[in-house]
This record gives sequence, structure tokens and C-alpha cells, in this order.
Amino acid sequence: MDNTVRSGTELLWSALGGDPALVDRVEYGGTSGLLPARLPVMDLARAAVAVAGLAAVERAGLPGPVRVDDGAVATAFVSERHLRVDGRAPVSFAPLSRFWRTKDGWVRTHANYPHHRAALLAALGTPDSVEAVAAAIGERTSAEVESAVYAAGGLAVALRTPGEWAEHAQGREVAARPLLTRERLDDAPPRRRSGPLRVLDLTRVIAGPVATRTLALLGADVLRIDPPANPELPDQHADTDVGKRTAALDLDRPSDRRTFDELLEAADVLVTGYRPGALDRFGLDRPGLVTARLSAWGDYGPWGGRRGFDSLVQVATGIAVTEGSAEEPGALPAQALDHGTGYLLAAAVLRSLTEQDRDGGTRLVRLALAQTGHWLTHGLPRYEPGRYVTETDGPLGRLRHALSPVSYEGGPAGWSRPPGVAGADAPVWTTA
Repeated sequence: MDNTVRSGTELLWSALGGDPALVDRVEYGGTSGLLPARLPVMDLARAAVAVAGLAAVERAGLPGPVRVDDGAVATAFVSERHLRVDGRAPVSFAPLSRFWRTKDGWVRTHANYPHHRAALLAALGTPDSVEAVAAAIGERTSAEVESAVYAAGGLAVALRTPGEWAEHAQGREVAARPLLTRERLDDAPPRRRSGPLRVLDLTRVIAGPVATRTLALLGADVLRIDPPANPELPDQHADTDVGKRTAALDLDRPSDRRTFDELLEAADVLVTGYRPGALDRFGLDRPGLVTARLSAWGDYGPWGGRRGFDSLVQVATGIAVTEGSAEEPGALPAQALDHGTGYLLAAAVLRSLTEQDRDGGTRLVRLALAQTGHWLTHGLPRYEPGRYVTETDGPLGRLRHALSPVSYEGGPAGWSRPPGVAGADAPVWTTA
């Protein structure tokens, strides 16, 4: 594998505070050319899976190697597309979760959950039909749709170019912050007891569940809690809750709240994936706990309290324009921000546990899909043709041409002469 793969793993492992020498334990292989995109999606995927494996072998005290197979990585990053339930393919996006043309551009909505669909329809004042929603959105600007739907508790994001996101207040906040944060909050001893690691899972959709699914694979006892009135979508549950146990608790009901508090008191790790601030009233902080908080936009800036999903983050941050255009927006070949953040979150939890075993302390890890998106677009090396071309003056004028891919130590840097006028050279050998 090339240096881009290794540098991606090195960058993520460094962000996690890992020992640089351990990166040598990773072995890459498998089919190449998967998850093709304009952005380095496969590099993100490999690196995220690699650091999850590294954090696992470090914690288990195993020598490795950590094997990263491109075929396995690419398949896992689109796991929802491979899911079959008694032969039935899942429904990834509901009819109202899609791109829509507005009066001045595009907007993307997310309405897979019933309450989000209801909020979208209420904001637009339309019946539940694609035709009615299309007509209502087409009469408004992208900014108007975004503002109205979010105000109603729904999800809609206007398409932005990379430059527009860079100038946006939330975009500036994201760019100014690290990929992830890991904090030691105090000197409390670890909460772990005998038996498997206990992970309390309060996450939804893909990123958080992928993280806890990975921890379950590694032997953790993962218990996922959902509200009875708003269960996870069945296909999402089938794909991302393998290896876990799931339960329904209404935290506003005193008896359920007491049960939850007992679970939290006995937990070693808490992973949350709801919008920032949504769970604060339940007082989830506990000394000695490792807490991982996942959000869409980060818990800062003007969008810090907003809901969001991978598809919407791609639209807001300019990724959809990069993968398509402002006229015809595109998408990454996988929900790569979700999956990548999920494996990175699992690695961050494992690294925090390893450090906690040594130094103690309550630990807090924070990640955001928008931060992963920024790392994908700015932190990883991208193919830039300009690096591999040069300009040469000659009889034909000033030529811009590709450099030779043949390169080795002590070899030529380029050709000794530019092309001349066709047929103008004498038919003789040059003298020595």
C-alpha cells in the first residue's frame, strides 16, 4: 500500500494519542479501487478501521498484526446495502429523504423517522406526497426551507459549495477545531469490575451504533436503550445492533429512570449520539466513567444544538458539490462520515480505557460527523494532477505536460529535451 494509506493511519493514530511505533503492526491488502470518489474515501475508511484494530490489540496486549483488507472495509462501509432480512432488501431512505430543487438551488431533507417526516410536512404545510413537497419546496429559496424545517423540528440543509461552508459560521468553527477531543476530567479511579466491559449505548442510526457494534465484537456487553415511543428503524436495528442487547426505557417515567440510573451506575462506558444538550437533563455524568459523545455538527457554534445525519453533513459542507456539482449535487459512495466516525469512536473509547487503566480519571471523548468531513476534505492527501505535471519551453512554445511515472533514486528528473517541430530533425544519430 502507498504512503497515503499509512499517512492516514498515522494521522488518526496520532489524534488518538497512540504510540507511533504501533502503526508498523498494520498490514494492508485486498482488492484495490473500491469506494471510488473524488475525495479520498477509501483512505478514510482504511485508516479508521486500522486505528480501531490498533486500539484493540493495544488494549488486549496482543502483538498483532492488524490486517486491513480493502474488500472487507469497503463492504462494511456499505453494510446496510448488503443486509437482507429473509431475502428482503432494506429501505435506506424514505421517499421524502432526498434532494429537492428550490427556487435558487438545492436542499436535502431527511425524513426516515416518522417524527422528522411530520415536522417536514408541518413546516411546508403540505400533505404527505412527493409531488406536494416538491411543489412547496420549489417555491422557496434553499435558505428559507432550511430555516423553516429546522424551526419545526425537522431536518433540511441547503446545498453549499466548499467555499460557502468555509465562510459559514459553523464551518469556521469546525475548521478551527481538532478532529476529535479526548479529556481527562478528574482523578477518579476506573469504574470497571470483574467480567466483560459494560457499555451503555444511547445512539441512533449509523455512526454510534457502528462504534458500539465494534465494541460488542471485541467482547463488551453492550446494552442499547431506546425510547419506547421512538424505536430504531427495523432495518437499521438489524444492520447495526448485531452483538448487542437492546431495551426500551422512557426516562421521563420514574420507574424507568430508576432502572436506567442503576444501569448507568454499573456501566464502564457511556456512548451517546443524540444532538448536543438533548440528554443533559438526565444528569449522565459519573466519576470514573468513559463517556463518548457523538454529534453531527459539533457541540459548539450556531449549529451546535442541531440534529443532523451523514447525508445532510455532506450537503452543508460542500462534499455533495465536490462529488457532483452545484447544478447536479452528488454523494460519497458510502455513508463514509458515519462509518468512519463510528470506527474512530470505537478506537477513541478503547484508547481512553487503556489510558484510564494506567492513569485513572473520568474520561470524555467528543467526535462530530462534520469534523470527520473536514478531515476527509482537508486532512487527507488528495489526488491533485498539478503535482504531477510540469511546464517546458521549446520549439512548440510553452508546454504543460505530465511527468513520467518512472521514478527511482538516482534516476532522471525529466526528459533531456522538449519535443521539436515534427519532422524537422535531421535523420542522423546524435554524436556522443
